[in-house]
Amino acid sequence: MKRYPFITFRSTTLFFLLGLTAFFWLRYSEGLSYWYLVIWVHLFILVQFLGAYFIGMNFHVQSLNSLGTNEKKVLLTFDDGPHPNTTRVLEVLKKYDVKAVFFIIGKNIEGREAIMQQLMAEGHTIGNHSFSHDAKIDLWPAKKITADLEACQNLIEQYQPGTKIFRPPYGVTNPNMAKAIRQNGLQSIGWNIRSYDTSIKDTEKIQQRVLSRLKPGAIILLHDRLDYMPELLEKLIPAIKERGYSFAETLA
Repeated sequence: MKRYPFITFRSTTLFFLLGLTAFFWLRYSEGLSYWYLVIWVHLFILVQFLGAYFIGMNFHVQSLNSLGTNEKKVLLTFDDGPHPNTTRVLEVLKKYDVKAVFFIIGKNIEGREAIMQQLMAEGHTIGNHSFSHDAKIDLWPAKKITADLEACQNLIEQYQPGTKIFRPPYGVTNPNMAKAIRQNGLQSIGWNIRSYDTSIKDTEKIQQRVLSRLKPGAIILLHDRLDYMPELLEKLIPAIKERGYSFAETLA
């Protein structure tokens, strides 16, 4: 998605309020139709939705959505672990000598500590993906989101001290999420290649989607919990290398 740095929550809200002021002045002086107000409100709601849903817009919070390099390097990132399938994903990554970033759900760690240790032993990076990954987390008040992110961060620090990266659940941001990110001192991490692996579910189609969008510095979003992820990686990693790309080890 193309970035428009001047389109943020603050700037669009200010612009909306200025528009409201202009409408009521023109309504009073010129008898402007209320239909203009209806259209203006709907446009504002649409922009708010797009800004919350598309993390690459940096609408509510400044996210790192690419590696910022012109070199033919890409980074694999995985959400929602640790999961029993994570070990199978790690086997494939080790086979091809590829490092990745794993955004961890805090509540998934208990009982899977060995997987976390394996992630560390094999040189991967872990990040915060919230403790709960609750379906309604984007509706929570800032204080509750802050506590949730902190709970996950405390667990992650036990394995990789100093790690301060975070990916919002579902990639959705809003003012409360932005406040929680700031209060925890985290850096939001987005992506610029979304595989849609949780919805497409056809490894061939997922691979073609990713390959068709390859670009220098790409951050690729995948999910290690998926049963077919090892199969996908067995095809995707060699295909990316065949196109002259290498794999970055970290976000730095």
